[in-house]
Amino acid sequence: MLNPDMVREATRLTRAGQLVEATALLQRMLRGDGAPAATRGGAVHVKPARLEPPTIDLKANVVEERERSQSTRATSAQTRKRPAPFGGMKDLSGFSLPSPVGRAPPSKGHIAPDGTRFVAASFSSAAGSRTYKLFIPSRADGGPRPLIVMLHGCTQSPDDFAVGTRMNFLAEEQNCFVVYPEQPRGANQAKCWNWFRTGDQQRDGGEPSLIAGITRKIMRDHGIDPKRVYVAGLSAGGAAAAIMGATYPDLYAAVGVHSGLACGAASDLPSAFAAMRQGSAPRAIAEACSPVPTIVFHGDGDTTVHPVNGERVLDRPGEAEGQKAKVVRGRVPDGHAYTRTILTDGGSLAMSEHWIVHGAGHAWSGGSPAGSYTDPRGPDATREMLRFFLEHSLAG
Repeated sequence: MLNPDMVREATRLTRAGQLVEATALLQRMLRGDGAPAATRGGAVHVKPARLEPPTIDLKANVVEERERSQSTRATSAQTRKRPAPFGGMKDLSGFSLPSPVGRAPPSKGHIAPDGTRFVAASFSSAAGSRTYKLFIPSRADGGPRPLIVMLHGCTQSPDDFAVGTRMNFLAEEQNCFVVYPEQPRGANQAKCWNWFRTGDQQRDGGEPSLIAGITRKIMRDHGIDPKRVYVAGLSAGGAAAAIMGATYPDLYAAVGVHSGLACGAASDLPSAFAAMRQGSAPRAIAEACSPVPTIVFHGDGDTTVHPVNGERVLDRPGEAEGQKAKVVRGRVPDGHAYTRTILTDGGSLAMSEHWIVHGAGHAWSGGSPAGSYTDPRGPDATREMLRFFLEHSLAG
């Protein structure tokens, strides 16, 4: 239960720039510790506190075994009932976080196949500027090609995200371009997309306008098929991808959200913590329109972003009308079990897919251990997202 006095005080501390104190107060509230004593002026005293250890081990290349060991027989309903320990998401803190250590920079052979290019560039507009890396496939034949926009998670870089997802290797197979916008530390100390800020949840403003601007620049410069442009992301990047689908449904034909949150799940720091801990109903951000086809991956052992948020991403009014649901269960050999729920348009075309990876934590399913925040024992999220994307194109 949220304590309104503590929420108000956390908001005051955030506006005053006291992020350490605000985060510590919110963590105490979510643990149910109760409100601290108030001063005579009505403000709450908060001792500077050592933050709880992060859920993701920044020294590890893959998800920790303690997250993998959770029961693979858990269902979505059981997930909603099970309280999960909360360590706080890095993109809300604004603290200086160390990059993953004990791993050399990724080699070129891990980033992209031989014969392809992975080039750096930048984009600027009235909203600011962002650098990005662009994967260019080796084959120039076949007419206009698809484009995939990949939004990295907290503390990651385009190179690291490309290595962990192996998207460039699969894109080469399908002759697709891939662009990786990069969030600088100047915009968020932990290099996270600011999915919880109202100004970064709107069309033609803030970070969405920068990501859309990069997308359109690549489309112009490389003759991209305008009907086959897609966006995906992990964690804070997954939340940003959901925002892009909601605010630019005329630009993106499909969306992939891995371990993320719905567009409008939060509007400030306190509501972001609440959404990550227990989920919250998304607010309407964009004008009502037909939902963009979306594929979601989420581990039911995720203790950073509660798995119910995967359901919230697909909780869109009116979408289920006239559609049929199909549930498929399986297991990766020597890996995780999963439940895949497919919602079709009444025919064979899937309008949404929800993959629950049993026993998995906050990591890219089926990713390479050469990158950060990956779980190689899960189903291949990269291959499944790309397959889902290429089944969809914009009308017209």
